[in-house]
Amino acid sequence: MPFHPHPLMMISFVFLPLIFSSVIAHEHQANRRLPSATWHHSRDHSVSDLFRRDANDGTHYPAVGTPEWASKYPPWTPDPSQMPGAWRDRLNVAVAAGKVPNTPIPYSPGDQNPTYPEGHDPMSPEICSATYKCRIDGDIWDGPSGFFGTSFDDGPLPTSGKLYDFLKEKNETATNFMIGSNVLENPDMFLRALTEGHDLAVHTWTHPYMTTQTNEQVVAELGWTMQIIHDSSGGRVPKYWRPPYGDSDTRVTAIAREVFGLTTIIWNQDTEDWSLISGGTTLDVIQNSMTQWLTGPKEPGLVILEHETSDLSVQAFINAYPLIKSNGWTTKSLAQIANDTDTSPYRNAPSTQDGPVLAEDIIVLDDTKPHSSTLSSNNSSTSSPTSATSSANAGPSAHVSTSSQAQSSQYNPPQLSQSNSALSILSTAGWTSAAFALTHLLISSV
Repeated sequence: MPFHPHPLMMISFVFLPLIFSSVIAHEHQANRRLPSATWHHSRDHSVSDLFRRDANDGTHYPAVGTPEWASKYPPWTPDPSQMPGAWRDRLNVAVAAGKVPNTPIPYSPGDQNPTYPEGHDPMSPEICSATYKCRIDGDIWDGPSGFFGTSFDDGPLPTSGKLYDFLKEKNETATNFMIGSNVLENPDMFLRALTEGHDLAVHTWTHPYMTTQTNEQVVAELGWTMQIIHDSSGGRVPKYWRPPYGDSDTRVTAIAREVFGLTTIIWNQDTEDWSLISGGTTLDVIQNSMTQWLTGPKEPGLVILEHETSDLSVQAFINAYPLIKSNGWTTKSLAQIANDTDTSPYRNAPSTQDGPVLAEDIIVLDDTKPHSSTLSSNNSSTSSPTSATSSANAGPSAHVSTSSQAQSSQYNPPQLSQSNSALSILSTAGWTSAAFALTHLLISSV
């Protein structure tokens, strides 16, 4: 946006320090919508360049659940060669900077835990595999004292309805670690989780053992899941992910953090409720385990692995719920207790129920510099995965409709936008440029 002198310019400069102080003061207020001129992405997380929002980003966001909406995402295992170039660029920058360890990629015999090559200890600091219960600094395994972090994996699914009914009845909010391909297959259940206020987090696109994936495959699994959540939730960018099977190591954790700004969440107790349908465990066995955990010490807080994959797994939680309450645990969505200074589950919104991520909630400047990477020329769609938001006027459920313009469901990755985020501009143009831009925004709002 070019700067135009205005008679009120000097007045705005007088108040400019107040604007900056307001920005700083409001960065971590996560329980209400922030004043539009004071909210912005934090400058130091890498996701800022990959997901942005402004009123005219050149991207069309189809109604959730329509064939046109579905056509923008991989039908199953994502092909890394088809992912947006900006994601690959971000990965390459992190690798070149030495921020992604060059650890060996293990193999997984059948459906077993990954095995690293001979001579490579999964418990070593260089690898530190969560599958082998090695804890990486910054990963989350435990909750705050006295808290029960409510969360469920593998949704959305048809069986999720029973869980959402119970949570609504008990006025509870949960973190749903969602599989991207399940969002694609079950948009109605996704929208129900969204509109009922549950917190959305990433559980990869196809649920693989993540340590067995190449760097590019890790990026594709995470990126497309973030993309579909972001596009379908009014523009929200998740902060958290949980690796399938709890399988992460220093390499995978670093990629999630450096490319997408994601924090890894594991667990400190496992119900193994996923195996209820195969006879691997029973409701009685799970209830006995829950009784032991819930009547035990409240330090650390409980982060229990639970699933919404079957009626039985949902019933296991319902059975344990009275014990949670009777033993004095404070129930709270896991994403809201993962960080004691910032309770928001998203990078760019206070919560799920605060309305859409509006254009006026971000300081947006024009940027005519072309992006450094593009998708291959055979990708013809004009949508923008770097923008990846719903329209500025859409709330969390505003895109639930039937589209007469629905296109073929053939997967057609969109082109990159030629604009960078306002955050990138502010961080590179210097405080002088930022001051002029903010001044103009203030004048324009008078």
